[in-house]
Amino acid sequence: MTNELSIQVQNVSKQFGEKIVLQDITLAVPKAHIFGLLGPSGSGKTTLVRLIAGIDAPSSGTVHVLGQRMPQLAMLSQIGYMAQSDALYAELTALENLEFFAALYGLTGTKRKKRIQEVMELVDLSAHMKKQISIYSGGMKRRLSLAVSLLHEPQILILDEPTVGIDPLLRKSIWEELTNLSRQGTTILVTTHVMDEAEKCHQLGMIRDGKLTAVGNPEALKKATSSSTIEEAFLYYGGAEA
Repeated sequence: MTNELSIQVQNVSKQFGEKIVLQDITLAVPKAHIFGLLGPSGSGKTTLVRLIAGIDAPSSGTVHVLGQRMPQLAMLSQIGYMAQSDALYAELTALENLEFFAALYGLTGTKRKKRIQEVMELVDLSAHMKKQISIYSGGMKRRLSLAVSLLHEPQILILDEPTVGIDPLLRKSIWEELTNLSRQGTTILVTTHVMDEAEKCHQLGMIRDGKLTAVGNPEALKKATSSSTIEEAFLYYGGAEA
């Protein structure tokens, strides 16, 4: 691993009208790290990942990804983003969805075909390739959304609660793949509510009411709070619902 930073967030705040959603957030994610964002619902995690993905702009402060100031359209080809809500075309089949997104990312010919097969194998949907999305279950849609985000082998992978509704066995294999990707140099930012997933991250950021309350590796956060589990540390830093 290198000390090179893939993601830099500097004094970022975000307001929607009078509502302050993020307050003075500063964090840095080194290249090839898995950085986990932990926080209760409504804490600001999704807003923060949207700013990093370049989908929205901060009210103040700066976001840089791979050295480029965000938001920037040209950076989309470097980023794989999986939102909480599945951005899929329900009237198309899984294959048609993947072909559409592959074309957006400039994948053609043999390379496109190969990547579609690889990502569908990873999410265990190869047998459902020609089915219309409208008949997919919620969990299958999540898996397909993950496949779409991985399609173009992005340098930065931003996943907003990627394993919600996915069975434990498949969740384990997805996390094995994320670990492999990080070993190969991919930087991964993931939001999660699942504590055993948090343990698999190189670094964690605890977020509460739009503020970053702690950043560190899982062991350091447990040690700092005299906790035996990440869940205890999470509760210490205000993770419990008020």
